[in-house]
Amino acid sequence: MSPSIFGTTAVKAGAHRLKRTLSGAAIAAAALALTAACATASNTAPAANANTTSSGTPATELRLGYFANVTHTTPIVGVAKNFFTDKLGSTKLSTQIFNAGPDEMTALLGGQLDAAYVGPSSALNAYVKSKGTGLTIVAGAENAGAELVVSSKINSAADLKGKTLASPQLGNTQDVALRYWLKQQGYATTQQGGGDVNIQPSDNATTLTLFEAGKIDGAWVPEPWASRLVVEGKGHVLVDEKTLWPNGQFATTNLVVATSYLKAHPQTVKALIEGQLDANAWVTANPTAAATLVNSSIKTLTGKALAADVITRAWGEENVTNDPEAGSLQTSLDHAVAVGLLKQTSLNGIFDLTLLNQALTAAGDPAVSSAGLGSQ
Repeated sequence: MSPSIFGTTAVKAGAHRLKRTLSGAAIAAAALALTAACATASNTAPAANANTTSSGTPATELRLGYFANVTHTTPIVGVAKNFFTDKLGSTKLSTQIFNAGPDEMTALLGGQLDAAYVGPSSALNAYVKSKGTGLTIVAGAENAGAELVVSSKINSAADLKGKTLASPQLGNTQDVALRYWLKQQGYATTQQGGGDVNIQPSDNATTLTLFEAGKIDGAWVPEPWASRLVVEGKGHVLVDEKTLWPNGQFATTNLVVATSYLKAHPQTVKALIEGQLDANAWVTANPTAAATLVNSSIKTLTGKALAADVITRAWGEENVTNDPEAGSLQTSLDHAVAVGLLKQTSLNGIFDLTLLNQALTAAGDPAVSSAGLGSQ
């Protein structure tokens, strides 16, 4: 597909997008151990009026959500290598694993999480539901890494009429991408699974099982699930989402924080961001060890490691980054509106990159832009 269907404004690649390469043999040979804690905890202190500077008080606890996916390499490494806890100091880090963004954002808005790594569409949905008060995007984390993988009987968009496709959850980032792309192909879909193409949201593990059994015809999913559908499910890529965006750049995962927590504890949020910068720098410098660590974490969190050929393929499909690709967020909202999942709304103030840019400057890196949608 032409990049024009996803907008015409080029998104700047920037110095903070970090490409990883490695060999399958190196991954198979490497061996690292880790323990990843998954827990929930009590509510934090009430919000105070404060700007996102060094003011405020450190929190006693930070409750962080993320996925056991390759597209969440940043938090997986940040937790496993103690980059987060080293920066958080006396603040206790508690973590919880989610399958998809809508459930994670429900937890954030409901007060069960303080911060989360999540896709842009899920963040947008939560932002709109909370009337712009519930969350703030404070950093990027991952770029690219999502594909529509289909069975061998499907060779073009024309073959999809009457077929059944999956996405991780209704309204999540890949679900919006799938529905919008189908709309561009002339297909109608409904949230109830009707229309020209049946979309059946399901958790990623179930999607793989259904695909292998021939009960669905494909799925638009993030890594490593796209690679698992290709390698284990014997599918093939019909759409690589990178081909739909200017310069192939779009946010897959951002770091969001409950706005009340950000106001009350900017020091703690800044420490989390500093830990992220250290985690991403380590991933960039140590791609083979990082891939092995991520795979070991996935085994710890899900009970099953990825095959070497799966992690190798998945690793090359996306990149860690500190840039939230703010220029792509309005386009993401436009797509969600076009498929009837959201209403058009102002995104002014959804980003606050003050703490990120402070950390980047201290590290000797250039600042990133909020594309006019935040304080910087």
